[in-house]
Amino acid sequence: MTAQSHEARRAELVRRLTELAPKKKLDAMLEEVDGRALVRSIPAEEVYSAIIDVGLVDSTEIVQLSTPDQFRTYVDLAAWQKDRIDVLEVLHWLRAARGDDDEEYLKKLQRLDLEVVELMFKRLTRIHDLQEDPDVDTEGVPVETPEGKFLVEVVTDGVDEHAMRQLVKDFMAHNPFELTRFLEAVRWEMPTELEETAFQFRQARLQDLGFPPLDEALKVFAWNDPDKVQVVAPAPGLLRGGERVDYVAAMFKGLDAIERQNLEGEVRYLVNCVLVAEGAEPGDPPALRRLSEQARDTLELGLELLTGGDPDAAAAIVRGRPLKEIFQLGFSLTLKVKRQVERLSREPGSRFGDTWLALDEETAALQALMRRRPLKALKVPGAEPVTFRSRKELAEVDGLLARVRHQRAIFGALLGASPAETIARFGAKLSELTPQRLFLAVVARAEVDGVVDVAPFPELRVQELVTRLFDEQNRQAVLRPSAGKRALEVFTATLADGHDELEGMVTRALAMLLDDVGRKWVEDGRVDPKKVVALPIAGQPVIG
Repeated sequence: MTAQSHEARRAELVRRLTELAPKKKLDAMLEEVDGRALVRSIPAEEVYSAIIDVGLVDSTEIVQLSTPDQFRTYVDLAAWQKDRIDVLEVLHWLRAARGDDDEEYLKKLQRLDLEVVELMFKRLTRIHDLQEDPDVDTEGVPVETPEGKFLVEVVTDGVDEHAMRQLVKDFMAHNPFELTRFLEAVRWEMPTELEETAFQFRQARLQDLGFPPLDEALKVFAWNDPDKVQVVAPAPGLLRGGERVDYVAAMFKGLDAIERQNLEGEVRYLVNCVLVAEGAEPGDPPALRRLSEQARDTLELGLELLTGGDPDAAAAIVRGRPLKEIFQLGFSLTLKVKRQVERLSREPGSRFGDTWLALDEETAALQALMRRRPLKALKVPGAEPVTFRSRKELAEVDGLLARVRHQRAIFGALLGASPAETIARFGAKLSELTPQRLFLAVVARAEVDGVVDVAPFPELRVQELVTRLFDEQNRQAVLRPSAGKRALEVFTATLADGHDELEGMVTRALAMLLDDVGRKWVEDGRVDPKKVVALPIAGQPVIG
């Protein structure tokens, strides 16, 4: 096999490795006839990501096959949090790098910044000058330098203590006289200066890897007016039916091999920009996966806009526009809906203080949209918001805003001319009470008494309320078909605005009460008012 064909085979193998799961990727590297050459031909950050996914303990052979430069990149990615280094993490990687080839191990050790190694000794050892104190008392097993000048006491324990003592012996075996000078320097160096210098070296290397400085990274989130762009294909309609279109996959599908390779580089740089802009650590694989998905979703928005909804036009788009610009357009689409929410927040009656006058689901959606990077709230309680993935999802914000305006009108009518006085009846801030729980109290009173009374529900009537609302089916509590009907009739007759939203609001409020106490009601046949959380009850503190 010629050298050229051998390189072509390796390049193809490297490409295929990117499609494998981390464990299979590492196994494939080790199974290759020349595993060392294969490992060393893969970008260090890709090898690092696979190592972290599998676990350092199970990846030591890959670490040992890596080049000294790759190894230094692993430490750059793994050992830093912002501008602080974890020297124990450095020690763990050095322990993983130690194999049967001492020369290769020493090359990796020597490739680390001297400041990083000095910090390890500064923080993990005490260096005693035997000329100043020949009778020094130490704990554990200290290491004395060959000329008898210093005694090195390791101050960590367990396997870390053994690894650190071995590191001292490595220095001693390699060059004992250099060790003496090194220890003298360690004693007098300031740790803050060492860490700052090491951090600057690390930042420079990260930029060489494609991680830009913060000011450059933030540019991917710059406003790029989506209303001023021209699409290259007729739009088949904003709300497409069927399965979701994968525009990112479509843009790669239409490119030749060289174009795909160049675009993959653009994608990596774009993700790195997002990673830096969001303040995530380059060596944090979970953050990298999360932000990679978010970057992909935002790219989808930009591509959907520019293609007019035609995925076959995606390749032509990326040939003619930088990927960063497409991302900016996608992000700017989310900024447009955020500005709609900001305008809504300034409309009279939308909020009381900092609290939206809306039910929980709508409030969560509004709060997600008001973030620095607008997101879509999920309807699953406690779930983290996600990025918008299509223009259809963005269009759904119009419906959200319409519901909020209806709910705002209802809450405005309930709170009356003196909202602060009305809310004070509950003995808590509205942000702790929440508008939804306030509304549930009004629904409950309207259901049992047929009146609109914005106040905590009477404690002695809780059992009457749940008996009226709940039924039992297959040992589970369910809402009766009649639940909420009386309250809805009272509201319709009393409130002037918001009727389109009333039925849904009543149903959701009662569902919250059912979720809170339904199971206990089935088990015991009654409800202890002191254990009710969803419904504000007179005489009981509101739990925020």
